This record gives sequence, structure tokens and C-alpha cells, in this order.
Amino acid sequence: MKRSEINEIILRSEEFIRSFQFILPPFASWTPEMWREKGHECDEIRDNMLGWDITDWGSGNMDEVGLVLFTLRNGNQKLPQYKKPYAEKLLISQEGQLCPMHFHWNKMEDIINRGGGTLVMQLYCSNEQEELDRNAAVEIVSDGVRMTLEPGALLELQPGQSVTLPQKVYHAFWAKRGTGPVLIGEVSQCNDDESDNRFWQAVGRFPEIEEDVPPIRLLCNEYPPAAEPV
Repeated sequence: MKRSEINEIILRSEEFIRSFQFILPPFASWTPEMWREKGHECDEIRDNMLGWDITDWGSGNMDEVGLVLFTLRNGNQKLPQYKKPYAEKLLISQEGQLCPMHFHWNKMEDIINRGGGTLVMQLYCSNEQEELDRNAAVEIVSDGVRMTLEPGALLELQPGQSVTLPQKVYHAFWAKRGTGPVLIGEVSQCNDDESDNRFWQAVGRFPEIEEDVPPIRLLCNEYPPAAEPV
């Protein structure tokens, strides 16, 4: 992806989030210059990868396969100084923009349509080989109501609706065409993008970036080391 494309996506995303009267935390707008001055007081942001996360999943086609994420809070099971057992994210899915099929070994999560269009989710159980189970029914809970779905069924979530996804349940999702982009909330156990994502087909998690212009924001995997006191 080009840095100019990432910059534009972030600016559009900030405007989209504000349109729902959702205010991001201060670090969402820190510039690269500001980050170079931040010391160890900001280690929780660095260590737990809070902030902007823009990915095309290695597709080279963000319009068709991609996602905008912003991690608001997160614990870290690998670093005992961080005690939070939970995480929270905002995600933005454009019409027809696929987040590829995947599950998490350790993370249970609620996916919430916070506003905008219709969020479509395709769900499968996983089998013992960790592949799609095309025969097993999918047992889920949506807003406190138990549901049994056929394998590969499409679950549509309108604004305000949510679904709880247990560990090892495969899911892919996108905003339904003709309904507009969706602001998605994710409330979950701790998020670990390094070791807790099992994609059905191999993808690239973080994009390779062509630096055609300077960044206006740093992504969550780009923060510089803490500035040491002078």
C-alpha cells in the first residue's frame, strides 16, 4: 500500500467515526514528530499495539479485501505488568470489503454493529484439522439469544445488533452492498495479532508500505522506541 493511500484512509476514518459522535482517545491524533518525543510513560500503547491498524491483508486491493481498525485498549498475556483481561476495538468495513475467514485460538469476542449499514458475517465451525467444518451447525449467541445456524450461513447484523463468537469459530465479514459502510465495535479478551489468528487461507497481516509521502499518523506496528530522558 502507498503511504498516501493510508493517510487518506485515516482522514476519512476519523471523519466517519466523528459522524457517530464517537471521540477517539488523544493518542489517535499524535503525529510522528510527537511520537519521537514520547517516553516510557507511553509503553502501554506501544507494547499492546494500541492505535491505527490499516490492512489490505496482502491483497493489494484495499477496496475489495481490507479493514480499518483502531485498538482503543488491550491487555497483554505475555507481559505481566499489563493486567487487563480485555480489549476493545473500532473497525470500519466498506461495502463489499471482505475481512477474510479466520478464527482465534484464545480470544472470545463480541462483534457489534455500532452504526451505518448492514454487517454481514459468514460463520463456520472448525474441525479437528482446524479447517472449515462444512457439516457442523454453528451455535452462537446474538444479543443474549441463542441461535443455531447452518454451516456457512450468512448472519446479518443491523445497527445495534451484535454476535458473540467463541474461540475457533471461523468468521468472515463485510458491509452489505447498497447499505453503506459500517462502524463495528469489538469487545473481547486480550488481542494478540502475532499468535492468535488462524486464517483459513494465508494472508498478510500488516501491509508493506511504499513511502510516497510522509505519514500523518503512525500505525500500531510503527511506533519508535521510547525517548530517553536527557
